Amino acid sequence: MDLKRKIVFITGASAGIGAATALAFAAEGARLLLAARRAGKLAEVASRALELGAAGVHSVHLDVCHRIAVQRTIDELPEEWAQIDVLVNNAGLSRGLDKLYTGKVDDWEEMIDTNVKGLLYITRSVVPGMVVRGRGHVVNLGSTAGDLAYPNGAVYCGSKAAVRLINDGLRQDLLGTPVRVTSIEPGMVETDFSLVRFRGDAERAAKVYKGVTPLAAKDVAEAILWAVKQPDHVNIARVVLTSVHQANSLLFHREP
Repeated sequence: MDLKRKIVFITGASAGIGAATALAFAAEGARLLLAARRAGKLAEVASRALELGAAGVHSVHLDVCHRIAVQRTIDELPEEWAQIDVLVNNAGLSRGLDKLYTGKVDDWEEMIDTNVKGLLYITRSVVPGMVVRGRGHVVNLGSTAGDLAYPNGAVYCGSKAAVRLINDGLRQDLLGTPVRVTSIEPGMVETDFSLVRFRGDAERAAKVYKGVTPLAAKDVAEAILWAVKQPDHVNIARVVLTSVHQANSLLFHREP
């Protein structure tokens, strides 16, 4: 699939996997519609994307948790940006690492609002246009945590299990249309994920990756790009990827 001048909408594009994905598509000459909560960081990604060859960048300050804001953002896109070809539902986070029965309800709500409801709001706003136009590809960012829960992460794991099933259900609902649906499910990726989970505690976040060579954001971006670039009749349903130091969400090999 030639991505030159295709419109690629990426949520959570200001850092990590979202930013890496933006840069990967930029190098293909795509037009990037980037959304995130951190406008300053998003501007940096947009500038770098243009340097790498993006055919254009349009950035929107958006929190996917806000349903009305999501719909308004899509409805008010300039005409030249409205016909989205690829949607990458990347926005997501984890908060805390607590036992379910002692967990913080505010943390649960933030994870569910972002990882599940935010993905649904964006999908509901974008996919109808894809169906009408007879083209499109939805890529949802899942996790190995959606296949196998780990201790003290029940709600995050549950939210990613929901992404997996929503992804599969959407693919079934779109049967008979040319719109493709893919779930990309990485294991441990060294981004700001753990820093966000532990609310800025850098020392605690660093321990997550101790002795392990994790995936990089670029690795996941390359998997997304590969899935999207398949011929139009090929739908990659799920991609599960980990580093060689990880077997699943529970089993890791850590070097001394």
